[in-house]
Amino acid sequence: MNEDNRVDRPLETTNEETQPKKKHNWPFVINVTYRVFRSLFILLIIVGLALATLGIGTGIGYFASLVKTVDVPEKDELIKKISDLDQQSNITYSDGSLVSVIKSDLVRTNVSSDKISDFIKEALVTTEDENFFEHKGIVPKAIARATLSDVIGIGSKSGGSTITQQLVKQQVLTNETSYKRKASEIMLALRTEKVMKKDDILSAYLNVSPFGRNNHGENIAGIEEAALGIFGVHASEVTLPQAAFLAGLPQSPIEYSPYTNDAQLKEDLSAGLNRKDDVLFNMYREKIITKDEYEAAKNYDLKQDFIAPSPKSDTENGFLYTYLYDEATRVLMPSYYEADGYTEDDIEGSKQLFDQYFERVKKDIARSGYTIHSTIDKTTYNAMQEAVNNYGYVLDDGSGKLLETGSVLMDNQTGRIYGFIGGRNYSQNQNNHAFQTRRSPGSTMKPILAYAPAIDNGIIGSESKLSDYPLKYKNGQEVKNYSDKGSNSFKSVRESLKWSLNIPVVNLYKDMLESVDPKQYFDKMNIGLNPDEFYRESIPLGGTDYGITVLEETEAYATLANKGVYNKGYSIDKITNEKNEVIYEHKSEPNQVFKPATASIMNDMMRDVLKSGTGQPAQEALQSVNPTLARADWVGKTGTSELEKDYWFTASTPGVTMSSWIGYDDNTQMSSTWNKQNMIYWSYMTNYVYQRNPDIFKANEKFTLDSSVKKEKVVEFTGEKTAVVKVENQQINLKGAKEVESFYATDGPKDSTFKFGIGGTDDNYKDAWKSFSVPKTTTKKEN
Repeated sequence: MNEDNRVDRPLETTNEETQPKKKHNWPFVINVTYRVFRSLFILLIIVGLALATLGIGTGIGYFASLVKTVDVPEKDELIKKISDLDQQSNITYSDGSLVSVIKSDLVRTNVSSDKISDFIKEALVTTEDENFFEHKGIVPKAIARATLSDVIGIGSKSGGSTITQQLVKQQVLTNETSYKRKASEIMLALRTEKVMKKDDILSAYLNVSPFGRNNHGENIAGIEEAALGIFGVHASEVTLPQAAFLAGLPQSPIEYSPYTNDAQLKEDLSAGLNRKDDVLFNMYREKIITKDEYEAAKNYDLKQDFIAPSPKSDTENGFLYTYLYDEATRVLMPSYYEADGYTEDDIEGSKQLFDQYFERVKKDIARSGYTIHSTIDKTTYNAMQEAVNNYGYVLDDGSGKLLETGSVLMDNQTGRIYGFIGGRNYSQNQNNHAFQTRRSPGSTMKPILAYAPAIDNGIIGSESKLSDYPLKYKNGQEVKNYSDKGSNSFKSVRESLKWSLNIPVVNLYKDMLESVDPKQYFDKMNIGLNPDEFYRESIPLGGTDYGITVLEETEAYATLANKGVYNKGYSIDKITNEKNEVIYEHKSEPNQVFKPATASIMNDMMRDVLKSGTGQPAQEALQSVNPTLARADWVGKTGTSELEKDYWFTASTPGVTMSSWIGYDDNTQMSSTWNKQNMIYWSYMTNYVYQRNPDIFKANEKFTLDSSVKKEKVVEFTGEKTAVVKVENQQINLKGAKEVESFYATDGPKDSTFKFGIGGTDDNYKDAWKSFSVPKTTTKKEN
């Protein structure tokens, strides 16, 4: 639209502009608003009260339902539970006599009320439960306050429990947090107050409560141990500041304790000392002490009263106690970790898991009232300890260092451990050399890893021939016998074992690996070597990474003495609870490792070790101290590790196997003559035990060849059957050559050939045949 056509119109006006303004009626508005808000407020109060009533009713109903489920013990039972401390567990010998009471990690001494200072009682009451002597076990206002705080999440969540409730919580209930447990706590506290006097409740609380640590770093419970372990005085003798300090400990015992777990005085003691001052103020506020007493006690330098830290010596336990306690822990562990869904492989594969369950089970054993029935024969064990004390001097070499030893005496047929020697002196060295130490077995490895498996698989007989010509490992290092680099001849299996020759057994083991996995034998005997160790050239000489234990060796030789049947060595016969119910019992799980024929052949050959081989010093020493025992049918083997760091001698009768290892813990080299000293010591020790328990040796019985053994005549020179053998350009008929009887577990000898033995080169065989005396009528020269 252009401006020429625009029409001017008058401006419109609003009603507000044309009508006069009205005045507001403010009194009326305020009155209406007030009435509305008052109505809403009343409505909210009514709704709130209704909800509160509903909530309280629901709460009361819920609490009543919980109370109905509370099992309140009878008077005597409740008092017993309130007063009971952790039950002691015991270890016994096989005859039931006591080895030791198991020491709990919580040191506690119970004392009667008259042996507790009034200072302590008053300090505790004014700090922990100021209405203790007035209430009936609970303080309803405190419970309501704590419950409200728990529900709405505002305010302190502590302070709702009386001393009586705390006592019930510690002694009767579990540590779970629930309203049901709280209801049980209330009901039991009320019941406790009806059946026990106030002073008895207070004394019980002071006897069971934890008080941190003593100057030995041990966890302590009970006021008597607290007074003795912190101030060196009885609970009846404490001063006012000492009493205040002790009374303040139960609230947070580890934090307030003046000592660390490794028996050191804490650098910062302020937490416990400040807590002591709070307790003193409570006593002053309640007019238990005067202002002057309060000031004097508060300003007293209590640090001077803390007794000096003194780490606890473990020597009082001894090898037997420590070993049996640990072993009982191990046999009970499966029932714990299996309940949590773990397997043995899980536990063995995780040190963290193993340690977790080991400590858990060990603590439970200490406080559960168990009796650990061991297999240890008291007379035998004590004889072994007396023997090492009386004859240990035989092992001393004048260096001033303690030469250690470990022995196990085991029943061949069952695996029962009669006794052991853990070391020379427990106070000087707590390492148990019978069960914990792993050392190179030296030549004692030969029978169990090389000869027995080879016989078991028909690779050799007792008179088969093994090369004793100079030999090198793949890396070029020479294989040496103990006294030479080879005899340039072939030795029989029997002779090689009797004189513990290294070169022949290395040749045998190398040959055996082509068809036999020797690991299967060690797996059946639970001997812990790394899998790759079995395929090392030096392993039959004892060349292991970590070695084996004396127990493992004893078990292996007992297997040979038991017709090839392995029984795991055991020292825990059964474990019973406080009701004499069996919660663990050893179950025999025999495992046929070697054929009976193999075991009997090995025993036949190892008899020669003592009669005319490397074990002869043991036989001679036995003869000198006890000819009767020397006539027993002993079979065994000596062992020396590289650089004379370990010496072994293990031997069996038809009844038992006795082992002896000696060496320095730091692997110091020993004299070459100390192999003999070990055998002399073994003989003295064995005789000492025999004098006190001869029946277990079965000294009148003999090892015999099993009926399944194959006895074959073989040519002594070849270890094989008579045959015509082509040697270079000659045909040699071995008929008429000297023969011997060879024992086989399976198969049997083959016909003699040019390469009649195991190991050796063609040149070695040519050289050997040169020494053969050819029967005049058996040689035919080829054209």
